[in-house]
Amino acid sequence: MITAIIQARMGSTRLPGKVLADLGDGCSLHWMYRAAYAVPSIDRIIIATSDRPTDDKIANWCLDNRVQCYRGSEIDVLDRFMGVAGTHGGDIFVRLTGDCPFIDPRIIEEVIRLRDARDADYATNTNPPTYPDGLDVEVFTLGALQQAHKEATRATDRDCVTRFIIRNSHRFHLANLVCPLPSLVHERWVLDSPEDLEFIREVVGRLPGLVRAPSYLDILSVLDREPYLRKINAKYSRNERFYDALTEDILHAPRTYNNSRAWLKAAEKHIPLGTQTFSKSRLMFPVGASPLFLSHGDGGYCFDVDGNDYVDCVGALLPNILGYRDSDVDAAVRAQLDRGTSFSLATPQELILAKLLSAYIPSAEMVRFGKNGSDVTSAAIRLARHITGKDEIFVGGYHGWHDWSIAQDPIRNNGVPKAVRNLTFKEGESSMQNWAAAIMEPEFLTREQMQKWRKLADDCGFLLIFDEIITGFRFGMGGLQKVHGVTPDLSCFGKSMANGMPISALVGLEKYMKHMPEISYSGTFFGEALSIAAAIATIHKLESENVPVYLEDIGLKLEVGLNRSIANHKIKGIDIYGHASLLRIKYGDKHIQSLFVQEMAKRGVLIINSINTCFAHKEPQIRHILSAFDKTMEAIANGAQLYGEPIKGKPVR
Repeated sequence: MITAIIQARMGSTRLPGKVLADLGDGCSLHWMYRAAYAVPSIDRIIIATSDRPTDDKIANWCLDNRVQCYRGSEIDVLDRFMGVAGTHGGDIFVRLTGDCPFIDPRIIEEVIRLRDARDADYATNTNPPTYPDGLDVEVFTLGALQQAHKEATRATDRDCVTRFIIRNSHRFHLANLVCPLPSLVHERWVLDSPEDLEFIREVVGRLPGLVRAPSYLDILSVLDREPYLRKINAKYSRNERFYDALTEDILHAPRTYNNSRAWLKAAEKHIPLGTQTFSKSRLMFPVGASPLFLSHGDGGYCFDVDGNDYVDCVGALLPNILGYRDSDVDAAVRAQLDRGTSFSLATPQELILAKLLSAYIPSAEMVRFGKNGSDVTSAAIRLARHITGKDEIFVGGYHGWHDWSIAQDPIRNNGVPKAVRNLTFKEGESSMQNWAAAIMEPEFLTREQMQKWRKLADDCGFLLIFDEIITGFRFGMGGLQKVHGVTPDLSCFGKSMANGMPISALVGLEKYMKHMPEISYSGTFFGEALSIAAAIATIHKLESENVPVYLEDIGLKLEVGLNRSIANHKIKGIDIYGHASLLRIKYGDKHIQSLFVQEMAKRGVLIINSINTCFAHKEPQIRHILSAFDKTMEAIANGAQLYGEPIKGKPVR
């Protein structure tokens, strides 16, 4: 039996009594009930409200309209739902909220059928959302509801009913319905403010006289004819008050890491170190006192296999510049997936992306793609050696895992031939006249230093290579070379290019790049189309939303707050430095690094040795980071103890 539960109450911060507000054709509850009644699969409809006197009006409305009503806790909505299950029965439950008058019965039916087809514990059209705000549907089994009711202790879990299931998605089988029309996720059709009420009444007034619930296409037709209506309530964002409540919840939530430890033990039997990347391994996190395995991400948050959630300040080591599951990038990937992933010949998308990079990056007269930073930095070095006829190179930082890059690292250069080590130098160790190239990260150079290197390259006959894998697009749309007005011969970009999809780019001046066919640089997946589609969408959004400026602005706010906290608590051994778009953390020793990572994780922030912000980090998340940092500084000042195995090894990207 499928039971639909329409959750409703009179209390609302912005719009008290909203569910009974007149919309011109009945109140919101009338619209909701009419839509649910039109869904063929639904067997029973229950209005679930609180037992407070303020909600007597809802109970009376139900009585007047011969609608079944259940009353329970105002705050513990999860318990209210279990009360419905216990009183009225059901195997499958449909959760609707009473402030969604434009809910489409066809979408409700599709989510129900999706759950059945996938045999899912939980199905929705909001994880991630692709439909307009106000068309939210959730369908779940009695077993999932019972499990959540039994185990959920957080306030947001009890209030939001399904939050426990979503947090613990590694334990449940989930399914999500994706809207077939693009860009609708930015539409706001929910009833939560006076502006929303005005918007909905304006739309209702333009709908034809309907005896049935309108479809979302009916609403879109009105808005397409009169798009200015969208401006009425455009200032509000989706679920913004939820994230305010979530901040306090995450800060104080008890955490265990038993599943992470179990996964590590199992993984290390098959995978050396248990993962693919040094900086995502136990070398960077205290085992037993922080997470080691993640299950999923959402916006600026990530979730581990123990059901803990965190504001993510690692961002997959910087690729997630927009945040997890960005709707615009994901839509571009889905559209490309419909056409294919890897092809037997080149695709026009390769040229589209190459021209896009050329439009922003001063040195990008020609472009070749790779899958990660090591691909393109190595290609740049090989090209420079071919062009100059020289073998020696200057390496100014970390540029990947290949022999030439790691040759001078006494910890990581095991297996690198001595002959290769003798070709890689640091400043002052070899004559510049013998260099094929100097490669460096402009993040750690001033404008004057960049200009100096440009002149030295010209005077001494070596190629100047800027490794902008990290700085590209994060520090400005054209990288630091554009910010400082210094154009290298070759440049390497990656990380932020495609919001988590694997792609990198070697770009350079035509007089050098035209020699690329003369060296060996070719890869089956270098033209893989999903990543290229993601890169195009990401770059367009970075520009349209002015993301580099936004990241610098929130970085400045964080820098001030973090340094104030360090000073207030008189902490030694933790220093914040670097560009506001990517604040670095310097630790006095491994012990304080382990302690810091542990205490931040305890307060719901995943972090290593830099603060990797993203566009999905808004005011609630920034406040969370600052609060967690301050409480961590206080704990360290008061003698907090390390509970896990200390961090080991050298930080490597």
